[in-house]
Amino acid sequence: MAFLACITVGAVTIVREAAHDWQNDLVREVTVQIRPVDGVDMVREIDKTIALVQEFPGVGAVRALSDEETKALLQPWLGAGLDLDTLPVPRIVTVELNAPGMVDFAEMRRTIGAEIEGGSFDDHSVWTGRLAKMAGAVVYGGFAILVLVMTAMVLSVVFATRSAMAGNREVVEVLHLVGAEHDFIAREFQRHFLMLGLKGGLIGGVAATLGFIALDILSSAETGMSGADQLTAMFGGVSVGLNGYLGVMGIVVLVAALTAATSRLAVHSHLSQMT
Repeated sequence: MAFLACITVGAVTIVREAAHDWQNDLVREVTVQIRPVDGVDMVREIDKTIALVQEFPGVGAVRALSDEETKALLQPWLGAGLDLDTLPVPRIVTVELNAPGMVDFAEMRRTIGAEIEGGSFDDHSVWTGRLAKMAGAVVYGGFAILVLVMTAMVLSVVFATRSAMAGNREVVEVLHLVGAEHDFIAREFQRHFLMLGLKGGLIGGVAATLGFIALDILSSAETGMSGADQLTAMFGGVSVGLNGYLGVMGIVVLVAALTAATSRLAVHSHLSQMT
């Protein structure tokens, strides 16, 4: 159970950090698309767009994608050897933002639409919103799985405690008859199950940590292989990071604490029935 919980925490951390990086990248860059219009000089409109956008405060570097970069973007769909002069291909101008908070996106969109023939502005707000929703769904799903795993662990501890008490029923009854307090008996079981929970948590945490390290090494070593580059582009180095390892440590402590507390409650419940 500890291993499954640690794997869940690590997976949630990877997706959450990747989504955070995506959002930061999208927020710091906007694009202007210039569609071909009959009778309009595309090169002139591109130069006009660059000059216009650079006038806004908070804007950094502005550049148009070269013919080679545009062909590379279209190659997976249209193949190699494209002639951009014979195709109605929109041109893209990328705008890096030094201070996103200073940029008036509404005014930039209005100005581009009014002064640039075939121009349209995209601040990636749609993609940013979708990423935020996706990351939130993954986080909530991860918490739901974590709750289910912890619930299953608590039930396992309850059954294990009852089994242990059934196996030592005579000893428990004798201690109860000679006047041993419930807290004394409960502490003995609690100490036993605390050590079991701590051992189980450590084993599961170490196994999950080794798995995370192996995944990080494999993702770095397989760069250039089929599928590996896409995975790296989506999630970076597929590295759990410091937050993930801290989460693993927290799971180990949580497993030990829940095991001890659950066993104590189960013992008290059983002893109250004997009274």
